[in-house]
Amino acid sequence: MDSTPNAQRSTSNAQGSGKPRFDLEDRLLEFSARIVRLVDSLPNTRAANHLGGQLLHCGTSPYGNHGEVEAAESRKDFVHKSKVCLKELKETRRWLGLIAKSSMIPAPKMSAILNEAEELIKIFFSSVRTAERNVK
Repeated sequence: MDSTPNAQRSTSNAQGSGKPRFDLEDRLLEFSARIVRLVDSLPNTRAANHLGGQLLHCGTSPYGNHGEVEAAESRKDFVHKSKVCLKELKETRRWLGLIAKSSMIPAPKMSAILNEAEELIKIFFSSVRTAERNVK
């Protein structure tokens, strides 16, 4: 759907070391914006409106919830809120897959956003796993 390249993977390092710095918040913002554009491009049918509503809700949620993750009051709270983001990303992946499978948008145009959803899922899964180890 979106031919825009994936969100910028890094920004300048605040310490000026010249090494790139990974910025998950920027990546989630770009992912949410791509979801909004995708939903707006769906056909005006009953099925597309339903799927679009579901996708809009879960596909933009991780960006907002990531703010909650950053403000977690404890490691346990961090794990819980990160799991919410992970759950929403997994749901997003399912709706994206259904939209691709139903040919509302050609599958090749869906591959970039599906890949980004998969990468974000892996990031949050790894973060949750690491944080759970550190809680104990």
